[in-house]
Amino acid sequence: MSVKILLVEDEEKLARFVELELLHEGYEVTKSGNGREALELAVQGSFDLILLDIMLPGLNGLEVLRRLQKEKDVPVILLTARDAVMDKVAGLDAGAVDYITKPFAIEELLARIRVALKLHAAAAQPAQDTSRQEGVLTWGELCLDEPKHRVTFANHEIALTNREFLMLKTLLENQDIVLSRDTLLDRVCGYDFAGETNIVDVYIRYLRSKIDDVFGVKMIHTIRGVGYVIKSETGS
Repeated sequence: MSVKILLVEDEEKLARFVELELLHEGYEVTKSGNGREALELAVQGSFDLILLDIMLPGLNGLEVLRRLQKEKDVPVILLTARDAVMDKVAGLDAGAVDYITKPFAIEELLARIRVALKLHAAAAQPAQDTSRQEGVLTWGELCLDEPKHRVTFANHEIALTNREFLMLKTLLENQDIVLSRDTLLDRVCGYDFAGETNIVDVYIRYLRSKIDDVFGVKMIHTIRGVGYVIKSETGS
């Protein structure tokens, strides 16, 4: 069965170029150049992946993404002319699995699509195995349950984005091991991710604001010039 992709891009020449390349790769493509129309197509249709431009008429891409997240579980790659770190972080926090900045090489886009599809398929697999008991990580009163994609501290649930969850999971899996920003970027965003390593600092700050600051602990330590670590001794 062919993979269905919704391409949302209002630049006609770029949209046609990407469409032809996707068709050549064997993907089934539906196009839209309007945010509201794209949201309706995405909600009513059944797509395996969405390529979503941010600057769109009708409804901007980030708002389309936020509304879509409430309706469907589908990987979204943002297509954007913006290259500021916070713009990229905003897109990832809204639920995108990746982004690519214009202008881009079609080979890079195709590679990112393959990675996104593979990661989404892998992430869906554990949810089907309800008998699985593995994948629970702890640190003091903090508990990360990977199969349930749930994090709690003293039984208080903590709402994390997908990237924050992966960042915390990676640190918990490597307690007492200092992980560099490059390592964390590779583990959380994938080896094909072309973003800047300071995105890691942004996510660490988010985790601290949701865990360390709220519960009065010092879980995530900064090792200057190296990276970050969670030490196994609670609160040390």
